Amino acid sequence: MSRGRAGPSAHRISIPTPLPVGRVNCWLLAGEPLTLIDAGPNHPDSLAALEAGLHEHGVRVEDVELLVLTHQHVDHVGNASAIVERSGCRVAAHEQLVGYARELRRRYELESAYQDAVMALHGTPLERRLRFWTAIADRAAYWNDSVEVDIALVEDDTLVAGGRTLRVSHRPGHSPTDTIFVDDELGVAYVADHLLPHVSSNPLAARPPRGSDDPRDRVSSVRAYLSSLERTARDDLAELRPGHGRVIDDHRALIALRRQGHLERMEQVATALGDGPMSARAIGDAIWPGIAITQTYLTLCEALGGLDLLEERGRVRQVETDGVVRYERVPARSTRAG
Repeated sequence: MSRGRAGPSAHRISIPTPLPVGRVNCWLLAGEPLTLIDAGPNHPDSLAALEAGLHEHGVRVEDVELLVLTHQHVDHVGNASAIVERSGCRVAAHEQLVGYARELRRRYELESAYQDAVMALHGTPLERRLRFWTAIADRAAYWNDSVEVDIALVEDDTLVAGGRTLRVSHRPGHSPTDTIFVDDELGVAYVADHLLPHVSSNPLAARPPRGSDDPRDRVSSVRAYLSSLERTARDDLAELRPGHGRVIDDHRALIALRRQGHLERMEQVATALGDGPMSARAIGDAIWPGIAITQTYLTLCEALGGLDLLEERGRVRQVETDGVVRYERVPARSTRAG
């Protein structure tokens, strides 16, 4: 079989979501065990579309034997428990997703508290944070009950799914639990939101699966993401099957484009900072004036990503006063005459 062509046994089922991201891809692998990659959110329209998509290929939710979860976001795992309840299928996921899946609603609450702490530390006033949480309050309903992971996966494990052997690789950045599943024989990878064809995957500041909840100990999502992209660029792949949008057939060119985009954002942040000191919130507002309240956290994380890259290069430093972190330029070292 030619590389990048998995034949009639792999099918993309694109389902609607009530979220700003729009449609999400679930992938049906029709061999043994009958496998579904990702579950969609807990929403009746999403479930109805999934049922219809499965029906087109002659199967039902009840026929699913293995559910593979790629990462922790609600548009991918929110409806997992309903699929398990109806089918009795086994669930496979990276070991770092196991605890999250076991208590989905509780982890969503902890993640929300962490995000609020990040916003406060980086200069978002309480009133604005309250308006943000009110604006997105309906999203909590898109999680379903918790689900138990039967097969906890680690790096380079192999998983038989839909008659194919998939290699497991943890690629954090977009989320701490991002996992891709690689069919090395075909040169195909199921990458979820690790790499998307039409938009950059947002490396949001996220509560670590293990470790400190203090936002001062935040792990740089953008640095992790760029490192993961470098690994993916080294993979010999003919086709990437993402969590949203069309199939990707030139992943190295797209990765180069995404990397350049982050470097350009870094310079945009540097320009907005000027001499500083400025908070990440103030920088985000300077770059995106008048943004919708629902984009408050996203734009803060975009600013933080640029600042993380500048800090890594020794161009900025943090100064915390009155519980708010601000950034300022590091003066260029003077050059002495020899």
